[in-house]
Amino acid sequence: MITKEDVRDLVDVPGGTVSRKVFVDEEVYAREQEHIFRRAWLFLGHESQIPAPNDYYVTRMGEDEVILTRTGDGRICAFLNSCTHRGMKLCRYDQGNTRVFTCPYHAWSFATDGCLHGVPGFAERYHEQLDKSQWGLARVPSLSVYAGSIWGSWDPDAPPLEDYLGGMRMWLDFALDYRDGRPNGALVLAGVQKWRTRCNWKFAPTNFIGDVAHVVSHRSVDMVGIGPSGQGRRDRKVEGASVFGWPDLGHGGTGWVGAREEDYVQPPSFGQFPAVAEYFRKARAERRERRRGEFHFQGKGTIFPNMSFHEEQPRTVIVAHPVGAHETEFWRYYLVDRDAPDEVKDVLRRYFMSYSGPAGLTEQDDLENWSAATTASRSPVARLQRFNYQMGLGHSMPYADVPGCVWAGQLHSEQNQLIWLKRWAEFMEGRSWDELMHRVAIPGDVPFPLAQPVGAPA
Repeated sequence: MITKEDVRDLVDVPGGTVSRKVFVDEEVYAREQEHIFRRAWLFLGHESQIPAPNDYYVTRMGEDEVILTRTGDGRICAFLNSCTHRGMKLCRYDQGNTRVFTCPYHAWSFATDGCLHGVPGFAERYHEQLDKSQWGLARVPSLSVYAGSIWGSWDPDAPPLEDYLGGMRMWLDFALDYRDGRPNGALVLAGVQKWRTRCNWKFAPTNFIGDVAHVVSHRSVDMVGIGPSGQGRRDRKVEGASVFGWPDLGHGGTGWVGAREEDYVQPPSFGQFPAVAEYFRKARAERRERRRGEFHFQGKGTIFPNMSFHEEQPRTVIVAHPVGAHETEFWRYYLVDRDAPDEVKDVLRRYFMSYSGPAGLTEQDDLENWSAATTASRSPVARLQRFNYQMGLGHSMPYADVPGCVWAGQLHSEQNQLIWLKRWAEFMEGRSWDELMHRVAIPGDVPFPLAQPVGAPA
C-alpha cells in the first residue's frame, strides 16, 4: 500500500525528478481515486448543456458517473448515476430532458432534484414503511458555477471554488467570456467528443500546463498548414510568451506576458474566411475599449487536477477522466460565443475538428506520445527509472502583477509540470484543506525552487 512517506520518495520537486511509478503503478492509481478525485474540485460541464428546466447531462468525477441536472425550478444539482436500491446505472443516455429518472432494474424513480419519487408496490410490498426521504440519489455535496462552467467536489468541506482557482481565474475567463470582453458568453458547440486512449491520465494535464518543447512532434502538422489562414496549425501569435504557474495551487499555463488591453495588438486571423476574420477583428476592437486598463492574458493551461483548456485557437476544454492506471477517457468541449453568427460557428466547428479530438491532426500526435510513454514505462526495469523535469529548474521568479504566480521568463521551461506534480504529492499525502490552502504552516515543507535574488547566498 502506498503511504505518505512513499509519496515523498516518488516526487522530488527540488531535484526536478519524478518516479515513473507515478504514471503507471496500480497502487498509486488507487490512492489517487481516494485522495484526489474524492476531494478536488472537478469540472462537470457547462450551463449551456442544461439550459432548460429538467434538462440533464451525464458527466464524470474520476471513475464515478454523475448526472448533472437543472431542476424544474431552475436549480443545478448533481448526483451519482447509481440507483440507491441495487446500484443499477440509472440514466443510460448522455443528455436529454425528463421529469423523472426511472431505474430499468426494479423501476424505482427519482426526480431531477435527486429525491426518491416512486417505488413500485410501496403500499402492498413495503407496507408504506420505506422512508423515501432517506433513499434519494447520492448528492455531490459541493457544487459551484463559475462564469457558466460547473464544478463539483465530493468533499463537503472543500474550500470555495474561487479560492481553489485563485489567480488562474483570469485565464479561465478568457475561455469563458465573449470574445468582445462581455462576461460569461461561451456556448458548448454541438456536443462533446469522447474517446479512450491507452495512457495514464496525468500525461494530458502535465502536457497542457506548459510543455512547449514537445512541439517537435507536431512538425508534420505544421507542414500541412491546417491553420485557419492556410499555414501552420494556428495563426501567428504575438511575441513575449512564457509559462506561468501557481505553486500553492497546482494550476498553470503558457501565455503572453500581460499587457493592458489597449496595448495588446493581435495579428489578423482566419485569413481564408473573410466574414470570420471581420467578426474577430470587430470583437477585438470592442474588447480593447470594454476592458481598457485591465490585463490581457491568453494561452492554454491546466486547472488541477484534470481540466485543461485553450482560450483561443482552438477554444476548447479537455478533461482527462481516469479509467485505470493505463487508460484514459478524454472529453473535448468546443466553445464559441453564444451569439456568434452561424457562419462563424460552422467555420470554427470544422477547424476545431481538424485540429483537436481523436481525428484532429495535432491531437493524434499527443495521443501517440502519451500512450507510447505509458507503455514504455510499465516494464519492471523501466518502472525503476525517473522522469526528468529539470528544464529551467531554479530559474522561476515571482510575477509581481499576479499574487501567488511565478513565471519562467521564457517559454521553454518545465516549471509548470513540477508545480502540478508538487500539488499532486500534497493531495496524495492526505493533507487537510487548511494545509492544502496554506491556512496553516507545515514544518519542514519544501518550497517551490525559485531563482536566488541577486547577491543572495545560494
